[in-house]
Amino acid sequence: MRFLKLLFILVSPLLFSQKNNTTEKVDSVAYYSNLAKSSVSENKYRNALYYTQKGINFSKTKHNTQAQANQNYSLGKLYYDVKKYDEAITAFKKNIALSNILQPTSELASSHYYLGLCYLKKKDFSNAQISFDKSQALYNIQKITKTTDLINLQKGIINKSTGNLDLAAAIFSTIVAKPNTPDILDAKAEALYQIGTIEMTRNRNNLALNYFNRAMDLNAKNTNLEQKSDILLALSTVYEKMLDKNTAYTYLKQHTNLKESITLLDNEKLGVDDYEKFKETERLEEIARINKENLQKEKTSKFSKLISILAIALISILSLLSLSLYKNNIIRTRSNQLLEEKNKELILAKEKAEKASNARTEFLSTVSHELRTPLNAINGIAHLLLEDKPKKSQMHYLESLQFSGNYLTNFINDILEINKIDSKKAEIENINFNLKQLLENIQSSLKELASDNKNDFSLTIDSDIPDYLIGDPTKLSQILMNLINNALKFTHEGKVMVISKLDTLKDEQAFVYFEVKDSGIGIPEDKLETVFDSFSQGSVGINRKYGGTGLGLTIVKKLVGILGGEIKLESVVNIGSSFSFELPFKVGEKPIKVEKKPITINDSNLIDKKILVVEDNKINQMISKKMLENKGIYCEIIDNGEDAIEISKNNKFDMILMDVHLPGINGTIATEKIREFDKKTPIIALTAISLNENRKTLLSYGMNDVITKPFVPEDFYAIISKHISKF
Repeated sequence: MRFLKLLFILVSPLLFSQKNNTTEKVDSVAYYSNLAKSSVSENKYRNALYYTQKGINFSKTKHNTQAQANQNYSLGKLYYDVKKYDEAITAFKKNIALSNILQPTSELASSHYYLGLCYLKKKDFSNAQISFDKSQALYNIQKITKTTDLINLQKGIINKSTGNLDLAAAIFSTIVAKPNTPDILDAKAEALYQIGTIEMTRNRNNLALNYFNRAMDLNAKNTNLEQKSDILLALSTVYEKMLDKNTAYTYLKQHTNLKESITLLDNEKLGVDDYEKFKETERLEEIARINKENLQKEKTSKFSKLISILAIALISILSLLSLSLYKNNIIRTRSNQLLEEKNKELILAKEKAEKASNARTEFLSTVSHELRTPLNAINGIAHLLLEDKPKKSQMHYLESLQFSGNYLTNFINDILEINKIDSKKAEIENINFNLKQLLENIQSSLKELASDNKNDFSLTIDSDIPDYLIGDPTKLSQILMNLINNALKFTHEGKVMVISKLDTLKDEQAFVYFEVKDSGIGIPEDKLETVFDSFSQGSVGINRKYGGTGLGLTIVKKLVGILGGEIKLESVVNIGSSFSFELPFKVGEKPIKVEKKPITINDSNLIDKKILVVEDNKINQMISKKMLENKGIYCEIIDNGEDAIEISKNNKFDMILMDVHLPGINGTIATEKIREFDKKTPIIALTAISLNENRKTLLSYGMNDVITKPFVPEDFYAIISKHISKF
């Protein structure tokens, strides 16, 4: 039956070519356009594509350029609606090519606009920008202004996608500021959603939430399901970042249900089988049209005989094609089954690997986090005993205890740093800083270590390097400190050189080369590939002689990688080692000098102050209370968040030291509740920061500062003094 249908499609134009009077009444562009529109209203996109293609073919036979351009535009829109963007691009380009020889119209401007949307869907931002610019220019010629906001919206999305977040936000804000009209509701909702995603990338979660809610309100008025799905997913993500898991799950479930509905609707428009059938029909229709044109030119007495010969030939070809397609279909089915089985195996293996990686990360994060509490007790008690005028015979033991505590603290910090990098939770800063001053400060801080090992420690800075660069000075310092520390530690009575020079400077971007060279013990050739692995130090003998955790170079390699560089190593035993890397920076400007007053601990400012300590660990309660009382501070202890809220309502304190992890409600929620009635009292977070915590997150709950466990006593007193003096 299918074969007869295909044959009829091919030969019917020839069989009825003589019946001009009957055909002219039906065979017209308007006729096919009406059929296509009717099919779209019935959600039969395959039929709509078929009739539109028929309209194009008819326009070609009549040499009607305008009609051909119009039909190609309609075909492009149909393909765009069913998300066949490559085919849509082809159709719109044909429309543009045909329209360019005619008078410019609003349809030509619209064709450029839809072409830009197709490129945007394919993430071809350069061509998308060109198309939107051409569309805007044509609309300006036509003096049509209602499309300006739509085009600006797409340009904003392009700027956001290419990293120009500030410009994108400015464009979206302009659209949001427009008054609500039916024509702009969809664009305003999209602009609010896009601003929300920008704020979310900047960790401004409350702002992002506000924009997403406003976008949802406008979306309810324009029934854009795709847009609603995106907003629901964004709301789920931002609530998850704000640690509101229940609300995040609710929005995620709504997003999933809506996405499934949209997928069903898309499949109803044009399924895979429908599309393949249409393309086959389209191909056969094109063959029929060409044959019709050729046969019409051959007006000979053998017309009937040629029709018969052609029909027989077509039957033979289609029979062979059918047989070939049948065999290919069997082979394809078997291949697809095999691929599905292999894909399932790969997915299972991938899921197992991800679970193992996540389990390792969570384990190390939990262990490092849990070790901080007893370490805080060790360090705190050691500090208190050292302040309590111990006997000379006890000093050695107490100093050893303090050294061991500090060593374990640094070790745990290294583990947490590696976990953050592996889990892609390490945040990269892009701030203005003076590279030359940074290098000189690092050299000054390590001069004593260089002197201890009798090393000649030199620093060479290329004068061509711009004074100010934009990048992450903290991570750069961490990289260089690790490398220079290693060089000084493994070199005795030798030379350690730090070299920094400008490689290239182009388009306000500088590539700076760094090298740390030493004349130390070197690294054996068989260890060069493993020296960057965790807990690797070349050999057991080196570890015993020089000490260390073996994590420094692991951190260096990972940090250089996330900053956009690659660490290189050259080393010869007993000759020395050279670590080098190159990093990209944007050129910065000299900042306005703001004098920062150094934090000084004035004990007289602390006497008779009243501090509430919210801490559930009994040992940490004792240590915190003793350290505060040593400075003449009155201290009150609470071990849970609920009581902390209640006592804060009924009493006035000069400061609250709030442990983050508490029984019942945690410290962050307790802080939020206190801020509802007390905006003034300084609240300082006490936390053994885990993988999922960071300073910005804690401050967002209303805390003024963060003290990390195990805390250094000097830092502990300095932060308290800083905020109490302000209060």
